[in-house]
Amino acid sequence: MSWNKDIEELRRREAYAEEMGGPEKVQRQHDRGKLDARERIGRLVDQGSFREIGKIAGRGDYDEQEELVHAAPSNLIFGRADIDGRPVVASADDFTVRGGAADAALHRKFVQCEKMAHELGIPLVRMIDGTGGGGSVKSLEDMGFTYVPAVPGWDDIMKNRETVPVVALALGPTAGMGAARTVASHYSVMVRGLSQLFAAGPVVAQAIGEDVDKEGLGGSDIHTRNGVVDEEVASEDEAFAAARRFLSYLPSNVNQRAARWSNDDPVDRREESLLSIVPREAKQVYSMRAVMDAVFDRGSVFEMGKRWGRAAITAFARLDGWPVAVLASDPSFLGGSWEALTSQKVKRFAELAEQFRLPVVHLVDNPGFMVGVEAERAGTIRFGVEAMNAVYKASVPWASVIVRRAYGIAGSAMSNAERFQYRFAWPSGDWGSLPIAGGLEAAYKSVIEAAEDPAAKLEEIKARLERVTSPFRTAEKFSVEDIIDPRDTRPLLCEFADLAWRKLTSS
Repeated sequence: MSWNKDIEELRRREAYAEEMGGPEKVQRQHDRGKLDARERIGRLVDQGSFREIGKIAGRGDYDEQEELVHAAPSNLIFGRADIDGRPVVASADDFTVRGGAADAALHRKFVQCEKMAHELGIPLVRMIDGTGGGGSVKSLEDMGFTYVPAVPGWDDIMKNRETVPVVALALGPTAGMGAARTVASHYSVMVRGLSQLFAAGPVVAQAIGEDVDKEGLGGSDIHTRNGVVDEEVASEDEAFAAARRFLSYLPSNVNQRAARWSNDDPVDRREESLLSIVPREAKQVYSMRAVMDAVFDRGSVFEMGKRWGRAAITAFARLDGWPVAVLASDPSFLGGSWEALTSQKVKRFAELAEQFRLPVVHLVDNPGFMVGVEAERAGTIRFGVEAMNAVYKASVPWASVIVRRAYGIAGSAMSNAERFQYRFAWPSGDWGSLPIAGGLEAAYKSVIEAAEDPAAKLEEIKARLERVTSPFRTAEKFSVEDIIDPRDTRPLLCEFADLAWRKLTSS
């Protein structure tokens, strides 16, 4: 007596699952320039590491004798895999099976996929291609009834968002629940021209009088600029690479600590370019990204959200191999002023660093909140205060480097002023409640008008105030802790990272 026949039955059903939606639909997927679900998993994870769960789940087709004729697999493939040697839950919607729409009879598979991540404390990668919802209008006729909307497993989606790193790769049209699953992540990616994301597709939009195609309704040009999605890449392989790199900076869950990588970049490296990178002319811009490349371990800077909230740069990097979260001003966009979108970006990133216990390095050149009618209409001050609250609530070690400006409420959000200030200022530092240039002529209006040579008097007052506003005067009063040679920034930040991680690994 053996079980060979049953094993043969198992292998037969597994073979059906490998066919996905069948040769024609798989070819149609490829003809659209898209990988199929199994190819995607194979390219995302370490070779040979994927162990599928629920492979033979689906719908069986039986003859009159109740013998299996064929089996259609579920359109969610998931299982345990490794990324860079660390276990993850890898999942992929199979668009070749009912266009990726969730099978109402197999919601348990979707729920189990989500539960696996937070219950075992391992990251989750969702590869989303389709609606991921409850089916199509046509499916209602097959079911014979409709239902009150509910989302089985949304509690698990929230738990994952709170406990483990979640990556969502939108790899095709994602609508409804598929769009929601994309957004309910810590890091999301779209492939330009291949991915679209919307609450409902163009056909539904036409019902309210909007004649638009998928790209015009929800392409990556839209969603990587409004903050819905973090990144836009040119190919699926770039999306997989971005997912792997994002995860490399984070721990497997909130109860663990991120790993240190080996480092061959000297801790005492001093970049001569930093001595002259900030122009002496206040209105001239410079590249903060060049500063970052000079300060952090070579090749370690990984930016997220580059296309939205552009006055702030949010990134991960390493200092002597230790991962850190990097918040930096970008003076090339709005002079670095925080508007509504930038403030939302800062809030989200500060909370991400706090959640996964990463030390923060803040490179500051912030002239304040954006002003003007549009800024007021966008609710800049409300979002700005929320960003400041996120900074002040942070308990992880936090180091600030004042590269140039720090003005007003936004400037004061460089760090929590009530905590120990692990802070350095460059000689280019310029700070206050408001820029001197913005109020000088108004404050000294009567003196300037009464002068024999108003222009000369204005220059005289400017020169006098420049001496008063020297960063060295502030340092005399210990209102700023240390003014440093910009070339010493990397060694000092590596020292910070060492102290920060000693604290984090002991708590």
